[in-house]
Amino acid sequence: EVQLVESGGGLVQSGGSLRLSCAASGFTFGNYDMSWVRQAPGKGPEWVSTINSAGYSTYYADSVEGRFTISRDNAKNTLYLQMNSLKPEDTANYYCATDLQSSYYRGQGTLVTVSG
Repeated sequence: EVQLVESGGGLVQSGGSLRLSCAASGFTFGNYDMSWVRQAPGKGPEWVSTINSAGYSTYYADSVEGRFTISRDNAKNTLYLQMNSLKPEDTANYYCATDLQSSYYRGQGTLVTVSG
């Protein structure tokens, strides 16, 4: 069974930092690209960042470029998102996600709230 479990969310002041983690199990983590997606209250999902399977290539939404850093540790089956210079508009539930052989999986999410 594929499981993605996010952690690390919380309440932070504007300008602060948080590091999110996503523990993956039930599939060969190191073989798949991984992404972070967020959803603000009352809004649709927004893609945030993607990292390739080996961790060499990363991609970011314009809204987080230069502030967020995605990384992974394939030995620990864990995905990370370092978030710096947080803004109130970054407030959302953050999910890790992956596409396994045309099936999309997403975790339960971790809530990030940025007070301004």
